Amino acid sequence: MKIAVIGTGYVGLVSGACFSEFGFDVTCVDNDPDKIIRIGKGEMPIYEPGLADLVGRNAAADRLHFTTDLKTAVAAADAVFIAVGTPARRGDGHADLSFVYAVARELAPCLNGYTVVITKSTVPVGTGREVAKIIASTNPDAEFDVASNPEFLREGAAIADFMRPDRVVVGAEADAEAARDVLRALYRPLYLIETPILFTSLETSELIKYASNAFLALKISYINQMADLCEAVGANVHDVAKGMGLDKRIGSKFLHPGPGYGGSCFPKDTLALVKTAEDHHQKMSIVDSVVAYNDARKIAMAQRVIAAMGGDVNGVRIAILGLAFKPETDDMRDSPALDIIPPLLGAGAAVIAYDPKSMHEAQPLLPDAVIYEASALACITDADAVVIITEWNEFRALTPSQFVDVMAGRTMIDLRNLYEPEKMIAAGLTYCSIGR
Repeated sequence: MKIAVIGTGYVGLVSGACFSEFGFDVTCVDNDPDKIIRIGKGEMPIYEPGLADLVGRNAAADRLHFTTDLKTAVAAADAVFIAVGTPARRGDGHADLSFVYAVARELAPCLNGYTVVITKSTVPVGTGREVAKIIASTNPDAEFDVASNPEFLREGAAIADFMRPDRVVVGAEADAEAARDVLRALYRPLYLIETPILFTSLETSELIKYASNAFLALKISYINQMADLCEAVGANVHDVAKGMGLDKRIGSKFLHPGPGYGGSCFPKDTLALVKTAEDHHQKMSIVDSVVAYNDARKIAMAQRVIAAMGGDVNGVRIAILGLAFKPETDDMRDSPALDIIPPLLGAGAAVIAYDPKSMHEAQPLLPDAVIYEASALACITDADAVVIITEWNEFRALTPSQFVDVMAGRTMIDLRNLYEPEKMIAAGLTYCSIGR
């Protein structure tokens, strides 16, 4: 079978490359000619471990192609994945589906023979049916079915998540057995390694992605609130999380305290779920509270830094280690750094920052006053205080003596709990962490 993937963003590029690794003939389509040229040269538009090698290998094997020619790619395809962005819509928080619907209108006249059109983008309930209406009205003679196949890719581990996922979810109409057969064939390599493949209705499949992300966001916010309580009563949040996580009904994942969640999924998906519920006259009060709490928490982290410096950072040199919302990615979307750094600058601090991958992405989003360094050690040199925002492994390798030797001051605010308090304090640092 031949596959066309519309959109070469995070989801589209990773999915297309992985399907080609399965042995399928895949064409990735984008309307940005420069982007297509760069990818053809091996320049990835995103940082994702292993992606450049995967793309290069399958392109060399003539299984993976890149083009701006949507018409030709769609006409030759048995399955067309829509993998364009669905950002939060300005003003109301709903998912912006304009890109999805534009692609549906554009691909409709290009369909050639029976084709399954699959929404890979994260979309609210009802989107698949609307895509089907758009295609049918644009091309009444088209032979097609629409299916939903949400992605569950973690940035920084996307290839492994695609190749060995916890589950594959497919939504399709009850009478669309041909579409189900196509999806079964596409995911046969995963079926052979006993990956659970769940077939549902369109609406159920669309909702599963939002329900999953909202629940994980809830776990993050819950442990962050527990961390604050631990600080108030003198408990250790890591031990609390371990005690909770040993309960198999709860599990240990996403029970890691920090400055709040960010990234391309949780912020927009929790908000979109709340808005979807409102549209259907339902309340998602738990998720609504999580959204509000997470926004407030990220803003409050700047005040935590200021408090650690005695309430005044005017003229203080603050080193920021980590800018991306999580390690192993250059993604700055809704990163806590975007809420922490501006208030510090506004309070008169000098901010010096370092991130292994995201500084190029961060510069347009942060104030011009931020100074960027080429290494972690250069960043912390002569700093009065150090703030850990992203838990990159290279930061874990820094020893207490390295901080003491090069810093001008002795204050560390570790928002990711990378270090052991006893060792940092023994080295002479004033060490502040989360929930300990």
